Amino acid sequence: MLKHIGRHGDRKVAIIFRELPGEEHMCLVIYPETLPTHFHNTIMTILESAPGQASPNLADVLHRNLLPDGRVILQALHNEGMLKKIQTNQVIVTPTAQSNVKLDELNRIVKEMESGADALKRMQELDASAGFVDPATKRKAEKAFKEGRIAEAEALVAPLVAPTTGALDDKALAANMLAQAKKMEMDAKGLVAEAARMKKEAQKMFPSVNMKSARPETVAPAVEPTATKTRSRKKAAADAVQ
Repeated sequence: MLKHIGRHGDRKVAIIFRELPGEEHMCLVIYPETLPTHFHNTIMTILESAPGQASPNLADVLHRNLLPDGRVILQALHNEGMLKKIQTNQVIVTPTAQSNVKLDELNRIVKEMESGADALKRMQELDASAGFVDPATKRKAEKAFKEGRIAEAEALVAPLVAPTTGALDDKALAANMLAQAKKMEMDAKGLVAEAARMKKEAQKMFPSVNMKSARPETVAPAVEPTATKTRSRKKAAADAVQ
C-alpha cells in the first residue's frame, strides 16, 4: 500500500501534512480527484516515487518539485486554495489491504516509535560503556586525587610555628604529634606497597627465589697486610723520636 494516501468519508485524500505545528489534531490534505490533470498526474507520480514514499510528510517532496508550468508544487497548491485542513481523527489510513487506522492514532504510534528509537540509541550507548569510565573523566579524577594527596602531605609536614603570644601549649604539641604520626603511617603504607612490588618483580626475575635466599650478603672487613702494619708502626716510632 502507498503512504500518504487515506480516506476522508467516502473521498480519497493525499495527506500533505500528517499534523500541523501547534494543532496536532489537524492535518492538511488534497482531494486528488478534484485536481486539474497537470496537478494530479505530477503529484501522484511524485507520491509514488521512492523519495515520496520515504518522506515522513508529502509536503517535503512537493516543496522540492515543480509543476510542468515551472511553479513549486506546494506553493501552487496553497495559492490555488487546494489544501484542505481537517481533523486527523476523520482521516482513515490503510497501511495494508487488510487493515486501517485513523490518522491521529497513526501519528501517536509514529511518535512512540521515534521516542523508542531515541531511547534505544541511548541505552546502546550506556551498554557500550557499561563498567567503564570515560577516559577524560578518569584522567580528571586521577589528577584531582593526586593533587589532594600532595596537599595533604604538605599540610602534614608543615613546620610547627609558635604563636606570637608565647610558647606552644599542649594542644598545639599534641596536634603536631598527631600530624607526624599520620605522616609516618602514610610513609609506612608506601614502604609496604613498594616492598610488595619489589617482591613481585623479584619473583618474575627468578621464580624459585624465596625468603631464605633473600638474606643480605655480609661483607668481610678488609685486613691490612702484615708488612703494611709493620711499616706503619716503624714510621710512627720514627716520628715520635723526631
